[in-house]
Amino acid sequence: MREFFVPIEEHEPMGFDILAIAKDEPIDIELKIESVQEGVLATANVRSVAAGECTRCLDPLEIDIDEDFVELYEYAEDPRLIRKREKKMSERAKAKKQEEDEELDDELEVRQMDGDDIDLEGPIRDAIILNLPINPLCAPDCSGLCPECGEKWRDLPSDHAHAVVDIRWAGLEGLELTDPISDPDLDGDK
Repeated sequence: MREFFVPIEEHEPMGFDILAIAKDEPIDIELKIESVQEGVLATANVRSVAAGECTRCLDPLEIDIDEDFVELYEYAEDPRLIRKREKKMSERAKAKKQEEDEELDDELEVRQMDGDDIDLEGPIRDAIILNLPINPLCAPDCSGLCPECGEKWRDLPSDHAHAVVDIRWAGLEGLELTDPISDPDLDGDK
């Protein structure tokens, strides 16, 4: 088993419009590589900081990312052994084997080594993006914004309210009516 510390200084932004790891934010990876019978087992811890805004009050926020992943990379099969095995198989057996391999690949999506190299980009991206909150909040009890004036509820007095106006009557809002009983000019006997 080998252990590595892999700092990634430059990368594409990872995340969503409202919450992402900026391209200049470092991503630190503690990686353990083990040789197992099926291939190479990569176990890693990914740490970074994602910046964005609260989906309720729109305040800026930062979320610490500390995620783990385990990924198996199979050894690539020697092409010479594949050709030798295929020569011995009938056409029908080859078709059946290819069909089984495709079904297995679709189900498992096993990663393969490229010579002595393994590609960690996919598992790192998955560990980060799939574990980011969809609706990030600055605090679990964030009240958000007043829908009428747009001010933060936490900054407003507890009795804050807006007059509810029925839009159907809004055109009559400036109309001043006088009481016909108290107004002598409106007397009906004239």
